[in-house]
Amino acid sequence: MIETPRLLLRSWQPGDGDAFAAMNAHPEVMADLGGPLDRATSDAKLARFTKSFADRGLTRWLIEDRATGRYLGYCGLAWHDTHALGPHHDIGWRLTRDAWGKGYAFEAATAALADAFTRAGINEVFAYTAPDNLRSQAVMARLGLERLSDRDFIWPEGEGAWHGLVWVARTNLPAM
Repeated sequence: MIETPRLLLRSWQPGDGDAFAAMNAHPEVMADLGGPLDRATSDAKLARFTKSFADRGLTRWLIEDRATGRYLGYCGLAWHDTHALGPHHDIGWRLTRDAWGKGYAFEAATAALADAFTRAGINEVFAYTAPDNLRSQAVMARLGLERLSDRDFIWPEGEGAWHGLVWVARTNLPAM
């Protein structure tokens, strides 16, 4: 569990699937990620997050409003064994539509990176987003991540591939 002034980042619990699925089914939230997810795909994604925490002690944490307990989305790290960038950790976030524009992604990502660098001892974390996701690019810039345009990728190759713009956070970045 990680606390910030406004947020609680916590591991996933059995009752969290409904709010997670509702967010993943929202067309605007999922616009740059290939569109809404059906419930089975959302549940499989949540199972991967839960397994990641059990296996590695890191996950895409559930974000909760500390004052109200309201579900706001997720933010945290994932490990990738097989990826266009090679094996690596990445940080990602997704927020419910009504949570956009309030600084929650920046606040949660700052806390998740601090946890990764201190508790987990990770030295480098990638972040990537679609070219048209200007909101996430703004969060990455605000976090002070370094843009690595020479590492941009298309995954998987071919029809329906996703284009990722790449940034990196390292433990030697200035304090935020």
